[in-house]
Amino acid sequence: MSSIPFRETNYFSSLICDYLEEHTELKPFYNRFPLLDNFAAQIEEKQFSESNRTVLVNTLQKQYKDISTSEVTTKNIELLQQQNTFTITTGHQLNLFTGPLYFLYKIISTINLCEELSVKHPEQNFVPMYWMATEDHDFEEINYFNFKGDKIQWNRGFGGAVGELSTKGLEEVFALFSDKTGPGKNATYLRELFENAYVKHSNLADATRFLANELFGKYGLVVLDANDSNLKQLFVPYIKQELLQQTSFKEVTQTITELPDNYKIQVNPREINLFYISEGVRERIVYEDGLYKVNNTDISWTKEGVLDHLQEASGCFSPNVLLRPLYQEVVLPNLCYIGGGGELAYWFEMKAMFEAFDVVFPMLLLRNSALVITEAQQKRITKLKLSISELFLKQTDLLSKKTKELSELVIDFSSQKEFLKNQFKELYALAKETDESFIGAVAAQEKKQLNGLDALEKRLLRAEKRKLKEILNSYTFIQDELFPNQSLQERNVNFSELYLEFGTDLIPMLKKELNPLEETLVIIG
Repeated sequence: MSSIPFRETNYFSSLICDYLEEHTELKPFYNRFPLLDNFAAQIEEKQFSESNRTVLVNTLQKQYKDISTSEVTTKNIELLQQQNTFTITTGHQLNLFTGPLYFLYKIISTINLCEELSVKHPEQNFVPMYWMATEDHDFEEINYFNFKGDKIQWNRGFGGAVGELSTKGLEEVFALFSDKTGPGKNATYLRELFENAYVKHSNLADATRFLANELFGKYGLVVLDANDSNLKQLFVPYIKQELLQQTSFKEVTQTITELPDNYKIQVNPREINLFYISEGVRERIVYEDGLYKVNNTDISWTKEGVLDHLQEASGCFSPNVLLRPLYQEVVLPNLCYIGGGGELAYWFEMKAMFEAFDVVFPMLLLRNSALVITEAQQKRITKLKLSISELFLKQTDLLSKKTKELSELVIDFSSQKEFLKNQFKELYALAKETDESFIGAVAAQEKKQLNGLDALEKRLLRAEKRKLKEILNSYTFIQDELFPNQSLQERNVNFSELYLEFGTDLIPMLKKELNPLEETLVIIG
């Protein structure tokens, strides 16, 4: 196993790389940096009421009543009633058959961190939690997964929250997937897993819970669907404050002005960051003309009316991307959120908002990232004499580098360019001594000749690439395999492809190699 720093991969934003390097300008936007020694203070700060714990445990037990649950998961749910039990949480959309590979990395990071904390703080209990994004509505983002270069897609009409979406129609997707998996026990397991999750469950939330439990239940993972009226009741005071004071809009808008200009803003707040959900409906709540309205519907309330409805039907009020983290921290005894770079970027916008709502801001940890290389791929990499750092180059840069290495010619005019620049230094000096108006002409001529050398170098490089096309295709092929669409493997490939190769060893192998507090991309294989 080897690794590469995130910054050197060129696939991670400057914001995330700066955060991992603990740049001082980012310190106002998070609570504590995720070091093992910092968790003691986070534990002390995070107090969670017994009544809230009771609601959480009852909700989880209700959601797990029809699932075959491992002994350790059952115990973890019960432990949540105790004041010395805390969660480490990750969240993810309900992607079909887990979607991209990093779904596994998120959950394994969460499980492994809990195990590390249990060793560091044996007097406490730590429960790995997967928060299902059941209230999302971005069906187009979750209705497919990639398998061997094909897009396995679920096509249907849709409206409302995805967790409540009927699994009707997934029989056809199952048939398509089954045709592509091929023979062997690993393929048989994948077919059975898909069928048991999606064909034998009636909605997407239940299917996803079953799938995550099957893959990670033996490690004690607890899966939560927070689209629950009892949990929402705990959030009512915060929803009320949001409706009446637009707290999140004010605080996040101010924070955005304070973030350094070189960082991209991930999420812009709305005046009210809540949706209204009911069967087939998920629409924004807006305040217009003295009324609270559900966008694109005829539903509206006065101030008194919306507060009455909030008490009667709290389950219909749904936090958007900005308030969802706050909801999570209100209903969970959570210490740390583990997410991808994009997720952490919008969390950085929220610290002041949390303070305004008087909720403890969790620690933020970038999930593990990895590149899994099969034995056959490793043999080809070795034969091609490719280094790990070269694999992460842009493909044009990789091919240019290898062309220069393989060519019998010297395709580097650096020395000629340096010689030319030195010659022009003398001309500049001469121009200054005679007529300074000549300096512009000298500069123009220098630029013209340097551009000419650049053009010759590129032309020679193209000619050599044509001559070396066959071997260069080998570099292209292996990089395309490991970086589909010139993107990270984990953002494209589904776990099923790797399961065909590694079988039951896949998750234990990943669990062994991924260290949640190691700030590098890990090469596995």
